[in-house]
Amino acid sequence: MTDTPNAADRLLDAALLHVAFDGWSDATLNAAAMDCDIEPALARALFPRGGLDMALAYHRRGDAAMKEALAERDLSALKFRERIALAVRLRLETADREAVRRGATLLALPQNAPEGVRALWDTADAIWTTLGDTSEDGNWYSKRAILSAVYSSTVLFWLGDESMGYEDTWAFLDRRIENVMQFEQTKAKIKASPVLNPVLGLPFRLLESLRKPGAAAPMPGRWG
Repeated sequence: MTDTPNAADRLLDAALLHVAFDGWSDATLNAAAMDCDIEPALARALFPRGGLDMALAYHRRGDAAMKEALAERDLSALKFRERIALAVRLRLETADREAVRRGATLLALPQNAPEGVRALWDTADAIWTTLGDTSEDGNWYSKRAILSAVYSSTVLFWLGDESMGYEDTWAFLDRRIENVMQFEQTKAKIKASPVLNPVLGLPFRLLESLRKPGAAAPMPGRWG
């Protein structure tokens, strides 16, 4: 019998041939097991929750591929915002769009939403960690919360993008990152102003507290 890790990879590869028709489902898991000549009991042991566990495994595979691709790049000449944009782009360029679409649909179901949020957070964390982020406390949370919002909105745009080479998606991504930069720059100016900070600083601090569940609201690290 094939060893367990390799069997899981083979099942996931085979599942991609069926996801477009059956989604991430038990039907896809069963079909993949048949294609790989893997016993149904072993397939179920590897993916106990069927399609949900397969979708999450596919998502983790994408994170791993992105981290590997980033590690092979020379990023020294890039600004940090450019590194973020590159990471998101690499994450999507290696993905199967229909598999992602079906996964997003599955993870959007109320019973699966916590898993979807965790997967999104893990992607943001993988990007920041691979890029060498060493922030702590509130900064650690705020960076990942903001990037989660940027990444999720970019994925939604990408799923409907029919432009050549997804150029519209990459332009959208650049705009989203620029919006974040403008927000941070405006906030920094308000914080530094003895006149504006007492009046206008409160809304920004409240917004930060909402972005960082369970944390205080210090200034997040810059992306520049």
